[in-house]
Amino acid sequence: MSTIIGTQYVLAVPDLKRSVKFYVEELGCEVYSEPPGWAFLRRESFCLMLGECSQAIDPTQLGDHAYFAYVNTADAESLYQEILSKSVTIRKHLKAEPWGMKEFAIETVDGHRMMFGEQIQDPSI
Repeated sequence: MSTIIGTQYVLAVPDLKRSVKFYVEELGCEVYSEPPGWAFLRRESFCLMLGECSQAIDPTQLGDHAYFAYVNTADAESLYQEILSKSVTIRKHLKAEPWGMKEFAIETVDGHRMMFGEQIQDPSI
């Protein structure tokens, strides 16, 4: 059986330049490739492929289905504080959940939603 070694998320965005600016300036990603109509970004092991699709459905019309990623982190509190200092829409503030994750959610400039979480031993933390 083959081994999965990583993931990359692929998103349609209406304005590639605006989206790239958001991921770089607000989420600390770096652009590592820009083929025509695309931008490939990363921050540590989080990888994202943005494709410019001006006719794609607006993610805000998808409601809860606009979540595209659950990003695991070693320090949710630190990342949460970093993101709070930016102009990022917070969809869910940092909270310890009964399923053993300390997590928060954001909304991107395009309306996509992302959850960030850290596994914790005691959900009451």
